[in-house]
Amino acid sequence: MSGRRDAVFTGEYRHAVDEKGRLAVPARFRAQLEGGCVVVRWLDTCLAIFPLPAWEVLAAKVSALPMTDPNARLLQRRLFAGAFETEIDKQGRVLVPQSLREFAELQGEAMVTGGGQDHAEIWAPVRWEEYSQGLEDPSAFAAAIAGLGI
Repeated sequence: MSGRRDAVFTGEYRHAVDEKGRLAVPARFRAQLEGGCVVVRWLDTCLAIFPLPAWEVLAAKVSALPMTDPNARLLQRRLFAGAFETEIDKQGRVLVPQSLREFAELQGEAMVTGGGQDHAEIWAPVRWEEYSQGLEDPSAFAAAIAGLGI
C-alpha cells in the first residue's frame, strides 16, 4: 500500500456527484487519498484534490511567499480561502462543498483527471471536453510545450 500512496495520479474518469455534494473518487486514487485530502479551487476553473502530505508541501511553499508581494497575497487568498479538508468515506466518496461545486460548475457528474505526482483534478464534464479539445491539435500542443525544457 505504501508504494501505491506515492503513485502518480493518471487517467480520466467520469463519476457521479450526488445531491449532497459527494463525489465518487476513482478506485485507483483512493489509496493515495486515504489519510485525508484537501479539495481546492484550481487553475483553469477546475478543482484540485491533494493528499494531505502533498497539500502541506504546497501550503508551506505558498505561505513562505513574501506578504509584501501582491501576487503572493493573491495566490495565498485564492488558494487558502477555498480550501476544504475532507476524508474519503466508506463508499469511496469525498464531500465537495457547495461553494466549490459552484466554482467548478459541477452538476450531477464530474471528470476526475490525473494531475501528476501530487494531485488530481475535478472538472465539469463539459468544461473538460472543451479544454481537452484544445490538446488535440498536435502543432498547437507542440507550440504550447516548446519552452518547457522537456
